[in-house]
This record gives sequence, structure tokens and C-alpha cells, in this order.
Amino acid sequence: MRSVRPAPAPATRASSPSGSGSLTTTQRRLGRDWRLAALFLAPTAVLVGGLVLVPIAQSVVTSTTERHGQHSVFVGLANYVALAGDEQFRAGVVNSFVFTAYAEVFKVALGLAAALLLHHRRRGRALLAGLLLLPWVVPTVVTAFSWRSLLDPIFGSVNLLLTESGIGPLLAKAHLVDSWPAGWLSDPSLAMPSVILVNVWKGVPFFTVAFLAGLKAIPAELYEAATVDGASPWQRFANVTLPGLRHVITVTVTLSSIWTFNNFDLIWLLTQGGPGNATAPYVLVAYSKAILQLQYGAGAAVTLVMLPVIGGLVYFLVRLLRRDAGTAPTRRTRKTRRATTARRATTARKALPWVVAAVVAGLLAWASPQIFWKAAVVLGVTALVVAAVGRVVTASQAWGRRRASSLVSGLASGVALAGLLVFVLVPLYWIAVTAFKSEGQIVMRVHDLWPTPWTLQQFTDLFATKPFGRWYLNTVLVSVASTAVALVCAALAGYALARLRFRGAQGFTVTVLITYVMPGALLFIPLYQLLIGVRLTDSLWSLVVTYPTFTLPFATWLLTGYFSSIPIELEEAALVDGCTRLQAFRRVVLPLAKPGLLAVALFTLTNAWNEFLFAFVFITKDEYKTLPVGMQSMITGDVVPQGQLAAASLLVSIPVVVMYAFGQRFLTEGLTAGAVKG
Repeated sequence: MRSVRPAPAPATRASSPSGSGSLTTTQRRLGRDWRLAALFLAPTAVLVGGLVLVPIAQSVVTSTTERHGQHSVFVGLANYVALAGDEQFRAGVVNSFVFTAYAEVFKVALGLAAALLLHHRRRGRALLAGLLLLPWVVPTVVTAFSWRSLLDPIFGSVNLLLTESGIGPLLAKAHLVDSWPAGWLSDPSLAMPSVILVNVWKGVPFFTVAFLAGLKAIPAELYEAATVDGASPWQRFANVTLPGLRHVITVTVTLSSIWTFNNFDLIWLLTQGGPGNATAPYVLVAYSKAILQLQYGAGAAVTLVMLPVIGGLVYFLVRLLRRDAGTAPTRRTRKTRRATTARRATTARKALPWVVAAVVAGLLAWASPQIFWKAAVVLGVTALVVAAVGRVVTASQAWGRRRASSLVSGLASGVALAGLLVFVLVPLYWIAVTAFKSEGQIVMRVHDLWPTPWTLQQFTDLFATKPFGRWYLNTVLVSVASTAVALVCAALAGYALARLRFRGAQGFTVTVLITYVMPGALLFIPLYQLLIGVRLTDSLWSLVVTYPTFTLPFATWLLTGYFSSIPIELEEAALVDGCTRLQAFRRVVLPLAKPGLLAVALFTLTNAWNEFLFAFVFITKDEYKTLPVGMQSMITGDVVPQGQLAAASLLVSIPVVVMYAFGQRFLTEGLTAGAVKG
């Protein structure tokens, strides 16, 4: 995976023709291209340093203080000591681990299944991939609203369908739910599984896209050789597909685990951490202490205590990628010792995932036994069905009945794909039909699959009673501005890290990697204090200034890998023809990097368009709210304007869906060439 692989050491890069000749003392110390590198890296260094590294240092200082009136008093480690006896904090930590572990297991399983189903299809693959990508594209506030409505215990469609089909009462008799109708988000035993389900629904498309790009990078010759050797479909999957996807799976799971572990917006919008503290993650605990109780020191201590967990994941990721890159050959000269070391390393590498899985399974069984056994039943039944289908296909092939095996395989994949599409599209379809229903249909809780009659009442009421147009304009301005900043700075920094020779390139690359995975939960408290100090709260500038904290590092990270994938010979030819570095960068590299640039633009624009935590904390006035925060403010207590929220969700989702529909090919190409190829 190139976009997530630290840039190669400067000494290993080919020298440019323009750099031939003697080097000055400064060039020998700092690198041949240090001046141009400093120029290219300066914008990224200023933004990352000022908006990520400095706030983290400030958070460390804040965690040693306690607010008394208008002043902060130094209390040393008292805030950290107090966390040891804080029941809310302990519950938040357990909830974060449980939420992350279960969500990642199901996202890997469903994402890999979806990628395999799409990879083997000859017709309609682009359309199906676009449909499966929709949950990841739509804003989180839309996801939360649609699922809250579907999971409503009395009027939600989920309970209605399960009751009419007879499945709901059976679930109650089997003690899989405590009572019926089930309170999916209000029952302490069901709230966490429901939140996990919604997170899986939203996260599966990311895994599907990453795995699909990884499958395209596996040489077809390996499958042909395995088939010639008589390997069964399962053997080809275990010995060709999984090893070929090892890099993709490892990096994708690590990144997704960091994002899921620090999730705030989805849980807040679904349950606000309730009932009680059943779903409250540690991020919500930090928010409650810092923003609601104005105890910045206690809130900062909560986020910093979790920093070693994030640091461990980042360390694992960096070490894995460096080892895979083969950075340092062994110095031992004896072949037997080298062979022994290689065998031990291979054995340890193969055994490590199973050891980790066993440890994690044991911890989950201890922390949440009810969820553990429910998840185990679901995964076990799925595995048995897949194994049975595979056995039938293998037996049919062995008996020479290729047409029968092809029919069974096609039917099974069709049913699986249809089920996955239903799971993905039902919440979005519900939003679409609700947006065009009259208020009478919604109030009477008419569960029509089609609006009768069609009406634009919800759209007209939305613009007449809410400043929705203003929220829309604010979101467009902030998203476009932050995306432009990320693209310009990342293109310069990514090129410098991929091509220029200068001392410190490796360290800068690792710094970008670390800042990319730093959660917003760690930054929102010091950034909030910073914005208060410069009087930028309740201003669009507060979002334009802070959004690069999560858009710029990712953009730099992906473009570094993409620029590295462009043959350096093309650039060298331009330099030989008399172009300067800047001219070669502008005329040769940037045109070739268009898929990578477009992929970065889509990712950063989507992240900025959907961002909730910073906008929720920094903006309180209606005139400056963005769409996610504005839509959340439409819900007052138990009053939920479902029709207007559905109309707003549709208007919020359409622009991003259209962009991905036109840019999907470039997105996949950008990921394949710059992110998962290698």
C-alpha cells in the first residue's frame, strides 16, 4: 500500500540530471534539494504544526490544571488520578473498545464479501459499487436520522416488519431480546448492538472500495497457477486472496479502528450516550467534562489517557509498513542463520493474528458476554452457509458438472449480493419516500412504500421555517475552502516527500502519518480554547482554519504514495530537456496525478461536508451552523420533524452522491495506483 507507506529514504531515490556535479557543504548536510523541499513543505509544516502539534502540547498543559471561576489552577496529576475512580470514564473506555472491536469484525467480513462479489461480476459492477458506496458518502447526520426512525420501538419500520413476519416474537422467545416490541436504542442491552449495526452499515463501503482495489492488484497468474494445481475455491481464497490482501486488510483495519475508537458524532446523534451510559464512548465523556461542565483539564486528561492506545496502533502500522518495505537487510553472513531468522519471522507473523484474535475474543467475552454470543451466532451461521455452498460447488466440479457448479455459485452470489443491497439501500429508500410524503401521512404513521400523493410540502416547510439555505451555503463555503487548502498544500508536500532529496524526509513523513490518525477528540478541547482566545468561535473561519487538521494530513499521505507510483524517468526526461523542477512538477507530474488529486478532493470534500464534532463545539449561532449541526438542532426534545429532516437529508446527500457517481472511476484508479498497489 503506497499511500500509507512511509516515503523511501532520500538516499535511495534516483538523482536528477540537474543535480550532477559537486555538492556544497550545506547540500551534503541537508540534502541536494533542501531549499525546494523547504519551500514545498512550509505550508503543510505551518498548518500541521500550528493546528495539531501545538494544540496537543497545549492539551498536555491544560490537563494539569483545574478551573476555579475564571481562572485555572495548577493541580499536577490530580485530573489523571481522579479518573481511576471515575465510573463514567471506566464505562466510556469499555464502551469504546467494545464498539470498535465488534464493528471492525463485521466490517471486514461484509466488506471482503462485497468486494469478492463485485470483483467476480462482469456486468453492472460499476453500478453496484456505486450503490454500495452510498452509506459512506451520505453525511453522518443523515445516517443517524434514518436509522433512528427505522429503529423506533413503536412506529419504526424494523419492529413493524419483524412483528408482521413473526420473527420478532421468536426473538423474544429465544431471549435474544428482553421484550417485544424491542427498544433498539432505548434498551441498555440492545443499544450498543444497534449502534454497532449502524456503524457497520456506514463503514462497510470503505472496506469494500479498499478491498476491491486490492483485489485488482493481485496478479491473475497466481489464480491460474493455483487452479492448474487443483486448488479448490477455498484454497485459492486462503492461499492467494488473503495473502494478496494482507497489506490492505492490515492498514484498512488499523485506520478504521482509530476512526471507530474515536467516534463521537454517530453515537451522539443516535443515543447521546444513553440509555444511562450504555453507549457513551470516552470521547463523549471528554466532551461532557470539557464543554458541558467547563472543566477543560479533566476533559483533556480523558483524551490524553487514551493517547497510548492510538500511539500503539500508529506504531504498529508504521513498523509493519517499514518491515514490508524491506528497509534493512540482515548483516549476518551465514545463509543458515538468515534462513532460520526468516523462518522464525514467518512463523511469528502467521501466528500473531491468531494470538491477537484469541486475546481480543476473550476480552470481549468478558466485557460484553451478551453481545459476544449474539455476534458469534451470526458469524457462525454465516460461515456454515458459506462453507456449505463452497462444498456443493467443489463437489459439482469434482463430478464434472461444471454447469451445475456455475449455477449454484451464481445463485449464491446473487442472493448474497441482493441481501447486501437490501441492507444498504433500505434506510436510504426510507429517507427518499418520507421526503415526498405529506405531513398527514407521516403523522398518521402510514407505512406506505410509495408516497400517495407525491408532494413537495416538506421541502417548502423546510426553507420557510428553518434557515436551511444559510446552512447549505455555509457548508459549501467551508468545504470548498478547506478542500482547496488541502489540495494545494498536499500536492506540494507529497511531491517533496516522494521525489526531493533532503534530510528529514522520513521523519516528516512519519509526522504526517501520526497527525493524520490523531483523533479530533484529542484536538477539539485545545482548539476550542485557542479559538476562544482569538475570538473566532461562532465564525466560519473557525471551521476553515481547523478542518485542515484532518483533511491535510490524509491528502499529503495519499499523494505521497501516488507521486511515488509515477515513473521518475518521465520527470528526468523533462529535466534533461531544460525544465526546472517547478516546471516538471507543473507540466509532467500534476497532469499524471489527476486521478490521485481527484481522489483526494473527493475524500477531503466529503469529510469536510460531513464533519460534525468541530462544528458542533465551535458554532452555536444559527447563522453560522453547517448542515450537520443545523439538522441536529431541528430535533427539540422528543419533537422530531421527520418530514423536514428527510427532505433536508435528501438535499444534503445529493451533491456528494453526484460527485462520487461521476468521480468513482478516478477514485478507484487513485486508490489502486496510489493507495493499495504494491
